[in-house]
Amino acid sequence: QVQLVESGGGLVQAGGSLRLSCAASGRSFSSYAMGWFRQAPGKEREFVACIDWSGDNTYYDDSVKGRFTISRDYAKNTVYLQMDSLKPEDTADYYCAAKRMGYAIRWSTSGLDYWGKGTLVTVSS
Repeated sequence: QVQLVESGGGLVQAGGSLRLSCAASGRSFSSYAMGWFRQAPGKEREFVACIDWSGDNTYYDDSVKGRFTISRDYAKNTVYLQMDSLKPEDTADYYCAAKRMGYAIRWSTSGLDYWGKGTLVTVSS
């Protein structure tokens, strides 16, 4: 069993930065690929980024490529999403997800093993 807890959301002005964290419980963190999704009000949950179990490979949605960076710290069982040059359209609840032995490719919302409860990011114009 793995529990995921997100933190780091908040209110930021357009052009600013935030770093989201996702702390994972359990002893098998290194066996899981980790990813981030987001869901804006009235919209479907969408893929943002992921990093594979080795930490060597990452994949980003085109909408965040070059602005967001995903990374992981095995010692802290934590995955991060550094968000720079934020835009109002980045406003959403951000969710962490885990997939055992997953690859760094575009993920759908199905077939993932664990989800966090989300953290809200609001970008003002």
